[in-house]
Parts: sequence; C-alpha cells; structure tokens
Amino acid sequence: MDNSEKLNLLLVKLENLLLRQQSFEAEIQALRQEVKALQSPGSTNAPVVAAPAFVPPARNTPPNPVTAHTATPQPVPSPFPRPQSPVQPNFADRFKRENMVKSDFEKFIGENLISKIGILILIIGVAIGAKYAIDHDMISPLTRIVLGYAVGAGLMGFAIKLKAKYENFSAVLVSGAIAIMYFITYAAYDFYALIPQAMAFGLMVIFTSFTVVAAIQYNKQVIAHIGLVGAYAVPFLLSDGSGKVGVLFSYMAIINIGILILSFKKYWKPLFYASFGLSWLIFSAWRLDLSSNNQYFGLALLFASIFFITFYITNLAYKVLKREVFGLSDVVIILLNAFIFYGLGYLIIGDNKNSTAFLGLFTLVNGVIHFIVSLIIYKRKLADKNLFYLILALVITFITMAVPVQLDGGWVTIFWTVEAAVLFYLGRVKQIAIYEKLSFPLIFLAFFSLLEDWMSYSGYYGSDLIVKPIFNVGFLTAIIFIAGFAWMFSISKKETEKPAEWIWMRQILSYSIPSILLFVVYITFAMEISKHFNNLFESTKINTHPKTNADYANYSYNYNYEKLKIAWLYIYTLCFAAALSYFNLKKLKSSELAIACLAINLLVIALFLTNGLYNLSELRDEYLFPDHNYFKVGAFNIGIRYVAIACFSLLIVMFYKLINSELFKSNFKTLFDYLLYISALWVISSELINILELARLDGSYKLGLSILWGTYSLFLIGLGLAKNKKHLRIGAMVLFGITLIKLFVYDIAYLSTISKTIVFVSLGVLLLIISFLYNKYKHLIIDDVETKK
Repeated sequence: MDNSEKLNLLLVKLENLLLRQQSFEAEIQALRQEVKALQSPGSTNAPVVAAPAFVPPARNTPPNPVTAHTATPQPVPSPFPRPQSPVQPNFADRFKRENMVKSDFEKFIGENLISKIGILILIIGVAIGAKYAIDHDMISPLTRIVLGYAVGAGLMGFAIKLKAKYENFSAVLVSGAIAIMYFITYAAYDFYALIPQAMAFGLMVIFTSFTVVAAIQYNKQVIAHIGLVGAYAVPFLLSDGSGKVGVLFSYMAIINIGILILSFKKYWKPLFYASFGLSWLIFSAWRLDLSSNNQYFGLALLFASIFFITFYITNLAYKVLKREVFGLSDVVIILLNAFIFYGLGYLIIGDNKNSTAFLGLFTLVNGVIHFIVSLIIYKRKLADKNLFYLILALVITFITMAVPVQLDGGWVTIFWTVEAAVLFYLGRVKQIAIYEKLSFPLIFLAFFSLLEDWMSYSGYYGSDLIVKPIFNVGFLTAIIFIAGFAWMFSISKKETEKPAEWIWMRQILSYSIPSILLFVVYITFAMEISKHFNNLFESTKINTHPKTNADYANYSYNYNYEKLKIAWLYIYTLCFAAALSYFNLKKLKSSELAIACLAINLLVIALFLTNGLYNLSELRDEYLFPDHNYFKVGAFNIGIRYVAIACFSLLIVMFYKLINSELFKSNFKTLFDYLLYISALWVISSELINILELARLDGSYKLGLSILWGTYSLFLIGLGLAKNKKHLRIGAMVLFGITLIKLFVYDIAYLSTISKTIVFVSLGVLLLIISFLYNKYKHLIIDDVETKK
C-alpha cells in the first residue's frame, strides 16, 4: 500500500471520529438541559434540546483518488459550543497578586502593628522616666504632675490634628494620651495628695467618658483596649504597698462602667473578655490572700456586687438591644460571672462570724436577681427564648442551692423533690427541653438527700429517744418524695411519644424514676415498722443493778422485740412483693416491671426460706426457753409464724399468676414447679420441727424429717406419673437419695434402736411403693417419652 492509500484511510477515520464527536456533544448538551430543568422545577417551560439522531459512521470505502488529492476534508462545525479550557494567568498577573499579598502584610506591620508597639513603648518609657525622677527627687511632685498632663495633652492635640489624614495612627496616639492621663491622675491623688479624692474620681470619669466617645468616633477597638484595659496596670506600676484597696477597686469600677457604656454601642468581645478576666482575677487574688479575721467585709462585698452587676449588664446590653442570639461564649461568660460572684460572696459572708446565718439569704438573693432579669426579658420580649431559659435556669439553680445552705434535714429533700417534679412537668408536658434537662440532676439530688436523711434519722433513732411512727418528719419527707416521684412516673408514661433532645437522658429517667419510687416506698414503711419496735425495745430498758453507780450501771433489754421486728419486716416484705405483682397485673401491665417483679419475688422467697424461717424458730425458742426473768414472752411468738406462712403462700399465688400472664412470652412452668415443691417441702419441714419442739421431743426431728422427706418423695413420684412431669419424678429421686445419705451419715449415729427400726422400715416400704408405681405405670412414662420424640 503506497502513501496515497494510507493517507485516504487516515482521512476517512478522521471524518468518522468527527461525526462521533458531534453526536456525543449533542447528547451531552441535551443531558445538561434536562439537569437544569430538574434543578429549577419552577421553570416548567424551560427549553429542552432533543439529542439528534446518532449519525452512523461512514464505511471504510476507499475514496476517489482524484477527490482525495484535490480536496482536503474539513471538520464539520459543531452547532454546540465546545467547553473552553480555563485561561491560565500569566506571569505578570501572578506577580501582581503576590506583591499585593506582600504589600497588605507590610501595610499591616507598618501602619498598624508598629504604631501600637511604639505607643506602648512610649508609655512605658515615660513611666520609667517618671519613676526614676521621683525616686531621685529630680523634680518636685507638682512639676511632675503638670509635666505629665502636658505630655498627655500635647499627644492628644497632635492625634486630633492627624485624624483627618491618618486616622489609624491618630487612634493609637489618642489611646496613649488617655493612658497617660489615667496614670498622672492616679499618681497625683494616691502618691502626692495634690488633688482630693472627689476631684480624682471626677477627672477619671471625664477621661473615661472621652475614651468612650473617642472609641465610638474612631470606631477603633484599640482605643478602648489601650485607654481602658491598659489603665488596669497603672495602680500596680505605681503601687507603694499602702493597701488602699478601696481606691483601687473604685478605679477598676470606673473602667468597667466605661466598658459597659461602650457595650450599648459596640460589642467588642476581646475588650469585654480582657476587662472581665482582669477584674475578677485581681479581686479574687486579693480576697483569697486575706485571713478570715480581715476588716474588709463591707468593702469586699460591695465591690464584688458592683463588678457582678456591671459585667452582667455589659454582657446582656448589646445582645438584647440588637436581638442577637446568644452563642456558647456568651453563655459561658454569664455562668462564670454568676458563679464567680456567688463563690466569692459565699467566702466573704462565711468568713464573717456575724453573717454566716445569712448565707442562705445571699444565695436566694442571687436567684432573685436572675429572676428579675429573666422576667424583664420575658415581659418585654427583649431577646430570644434561649436567653430567657438560660437565666431562668440560673434562678432555679440558686434557689436549689439556697435550700441546703439555709435549711437542713428533710426540708432540703422536700424542696428538691417538688422542684424536680415541677421542672419535669414543664419539660415533658410543655415541651421546654431545658427544664427536663434541669430536672435530671435534681431527681438524683433529691434521692441522695433522702438517703442522707435516712442515715441521720437512723443514728438519731438509735439513741434512747422515743419517736412515734408515722407522726414524724422523716415519714412526712418520704411521703412528699413518693408523691412527687409518682407524679413524674405518671407523666413519663403518658408523654412517652414526645420528642427528646437528649434521648439517653430520657432512657435513664424511664428506668430510674420507677426504680427509685419502688425502692423509697418499700424502705419508707419498713423504717416505720422498725421505729415502732425500736420504741418498744427502748421502753424495756431496766437497770439490773440499781445500787451501782450510774456510770457503771448494767442495763438489760427485752431482745425478743428485735426478733419480732425482723419477723414483721419479713411479713411486710412478702405482702409488698405480692401487692406489687398484683398492681402490675391489674393496672400497669408493664413487661419491664414484670421482669423486676419476677426477680424480686425470687429474692424474697429465698430470703424467707433461709433467714425468715430461722428467725421464726428463734422466736419459738425465745418462748420455750426465755434467757431472763425480767420480761415475759407471750404465745404470739408462735402465732406470728402462721401469719408469715400465710403471706408467703399469697406471694406464691401471685408469682404463679405473674408467670402465666401475657406479660411473659417464655414458659416458666417448670421453674414454678421446682419453686413450689421445694418451698412446700421447706415450710413443711420447718413446721414439723416446730411441732416436735413444742412437744418437747428433743432430737425427734431427725427421725421425723427422714420419714417426711421419704413420704414427700413418694408424693412427687405419684404426681409426676399422674401429670407426666419427668422433672418432678427426677426431683423426687434426688430427694430420696439425699434422704438416704442423711439416714446413713447423720441419723444412725444419733438414733436409738427403735428409732432406727422405724426409719429403716418406713423408708424401705416407701421405696417398695415407689418401685411398684414405676412398674404399674411404666406405660405412661414410655408414652411420655415417645410423645416428646
């Protein structure tokens, strides 16, 4: 193939590619139009360019050689504009931009930073020179002051003259002039007493006013920084240790008031933060360095209040006037200002022995101040709701703190409980999220406060004082607590669908509130039972040796009341667990509570079978064998046993109804069988021992228990065969095995020959009966196994 043919083929391929490119461009443009139409749904009449039909590529047929040589194929122009590549900036443009960046940086240093550093160095230099002249008595005090004012006035005049053309530089000079004026005025009053206090304050007010006007006119924060905040350093640079703190804090208060006035026009945060931090830092360092017997009680409290109110209004002023939303930094400043003032005020009042009784009032006053502010904001609608809720949260916080500061005991618990319930109601029902968040810590504070009350009451009631059950402060506190938590529990059940900001908090509360409520209800009445028997116990106190010195007297008590108290507590616990299961089945129908009831019932049953029955046996022994002659023990020690067993039976019935209710999806019938028959054996065995002991048949329970357990095994075998319950039959065999082990290991050593004969014959007969039953009804066992297969 010669070169001409190759050229023709390449031209044909090029033409085909151009045709394909046109088709692709048309499709791309159509897709762009569709995308634009979808992105702007309002323009329904947007033109949509349909993609032209695809142009098939030309076949690779060799063209006419004449045509190929005479005409060069031109690409078909596309009807759609091709995307152009971005124009790359040339070197000149890049060089120009880089120079602009460099020149801006250079301008910042040359026109802004250097001037500020220069004026600061000038002020320091003037201060050092003045101090040197003062220390060496080079010039008289009056001359020093006059020269200082002259330098400040000259600098101020020069700055005003340059304002028209060099505003930034002029602003820096004004700041330096104002700082010098502060410096000279303070020195004239404090060190040389050339001007009276009233005149010094008047001049400082004038300088502060001028600084405010200048900062607003120049619209430069640097004036306020150097002229006002920079003035904080003046008293410390010129301090001679005279301890005139009243003058210092008055001086600081004037500066802060100037910043307050500025805040109504400008909201220069760095200026406010610097003033806030310096003021509280200086004041806190001074107050913490004082001893508790200082003489500055009134002065410290006065200026702490002035700083607090000034910064409070300053932080709110601009935001409220401009109706701006408070950010995180604003919230932090409000909280810091409130708690720094409260902490310092608490320290000031607490260190004064004549004012400690007013700590609660001081805390309450803090809450009242925040309440008045929140009320003004709410009534006049001065800011967004978040600010109102924030300040109202401060009100609630200080009122909450005032109660334990001023009151003690149950009043704290009552107040916190009521407050938590009200906040929870407002947060959950009225959907004010901040209130539900505030109720969260209060709920646990109230609970821990109640626990502390109980601990103090237990120590108090452990003394020899008699306290009436029910009619006492502790019971009243607990009842109010129960009422508050019951109200919160009912609200939480009704308002479960309301949205929550903190889901984790709501989940914690959904379990914490009912758990705390249940625990407190049980403990409250258990404590009242204990108080009753504690009173009875204390009332039996007698001196067994009345002729002995009182310091060495021997006192005796009727300890039977201690055992009766335990018995009644078990009766109460059994009834409480049964009532809780019944209440859940009939009213609440809560699956979560049903699981809790299941665990509680099992625990109570286990405790009663072990410790409860043992305590009832001790009551019987106390009746049969009293260990003293001073007190009489009645037959109720025996009768209470059957009251307890009746309550235990009631709990077993409620347990059965609970596990067979719709609240459980799992089948607990096997568990209940084990629980029922083990409990029945345990109670019957205890009762057998009780009857034998009352009959004064010492040691007979060994023989009786072996025969009883064998008979009970036979009963379980028959029941297991009748109801096709394999677990009962296996349990019966295990019990019979335990009985045989007891017989050969324990009983034989202590039984007489007749007793051994009776036991062996009885158990042998029982074994034969069991074997006979298995042989007679073995088809039932086989059928049962096959059915299960």
